[in-house]
Amino acid sequence: MALYFTSRQARRAWLLGVSATIVILAACQTGPRGPTEPTGIEPPPVPAGQETNEVAVIVPLTGPDGAVGSSIANAARLALLDTGEKTIRIQVYDSNRSGGGAAAAQQAIADGNRLILGPLLAEDVRAAAPVARRAGIPVIAFSNDESVAGDGVYIMGFTPDQSISRVVAFARSKGVNSFGGLVPTGLYGQRAAQSLIGAVRRSGGRVASIESFDRSPASLAAAVRRLNAKGPVDAVLIGDSSRMAALAGPALTVGPRKLGTELWASDRKIGKTASMRGAWYAAAPDVQYDRLVVRYKARYGKSPYRLASLGYDAVLLAVRSARIWPIGRAFPAKSLIDKDGFAGVDGNFRFVKDGIAERLLEVRQVNAANTSVVSPAGTVF
Repeated sequence: MALYFTSRQARRAWLLGVSATIVILAACQTGPRGPTEPTGIEPPPVPAGQETNEVAVIVPLTGPDGAVGSSIANAARLALLDTGEKTIRIQVYDSNRSGGGAAAAQQAIADGNRLILGPLLAEDVRAAAPVARRAGIPVIAFSNDESVAGDGVYIMGFTPDQSISRVVAFARSKGVNSFGGLVPTGLYGQRAAQSLIGAVRRSGGRVASIESFDRSPASLAAAVRRLNAKGPVDAVLIGDSSRMAALAGPALTVGPRKLGTELWASDRKIGKTASMRGAWYAAAPDVQYDRLVVRYKARYGKSPYRLASLGYDAVLLAVRSARIWPIGRAFPAKSLIDKDGFAGVDGNFRFVKDGIAERLLEVRQVNAANTSVVSPAGTVF
């Protein structure tokens, strides 16, 4: 799940704010970071004499993001085992090595990989993309930074624009007409604000005010006071983690309904904060993901990070194309564009022409004990 990360420092700050056990990535969650994954990941064995197409998974295996990256790589390997596909072999590379994403991509290409899954961080995608592009190799990245997509790069990360558009449309269908917003400073907050404005305008509603804060309690409190002073609205979007939303909630008096983003999806205990009960947010369905967690725990003895699903679904895409991918030939990139989309652990999705994964999301309501689905995800595009 997840923010726009332009640096490892921003990524680390985000990870510390999310609940990393899955429960879901800890895309800005609350609580501990979750279990440490093994970093020595080996590709599955190849049958004697079996020729395979090589697929690289580039993720951080070491450093502060190593547990998340290893979880993604483990899930990618699990997908290959679950499908039983014998014509594909996964090789895992550490984007945290010297040279970063570019060096990992160069090594992967030198090793004969014809498809790259990853990297995770936007800065590593930017570094790996030109290397892969020169070799004519597609990149299916795990980033949610829309600016890195296109020209042979596809991104699978969950973007705030889609979750905000979905929850705003649902709110409008329930009679919400005027909106306020609380967003953090920085790129994620800027894009969340733009998404709110665009979604509300498209639906015929009105944005009364958007206030920003720097993620400190004092700054957040000041932003809430400014928003309250602007007068009543029907709903307020809190475009940050559930932890920050829970801090803002009790002081918000300007609007009766609170809205969230995909960042809330990892926090199944958000309803412990009474002021958050009744809030709505949009996220990928968890039904298939919960089943993945069971299989993952059975194999690795621990829960995955929420973003592990991206690694699993990326391998499913490669497997889906295996039947039209001759051994030793270029990966059939055209197979990634399908107007009907793909069914994955995170629900149905498809890549649009700009390389961004468009997803069918559900809307959940925060309750005292958990959340409930108030608007199911669509089944067809």
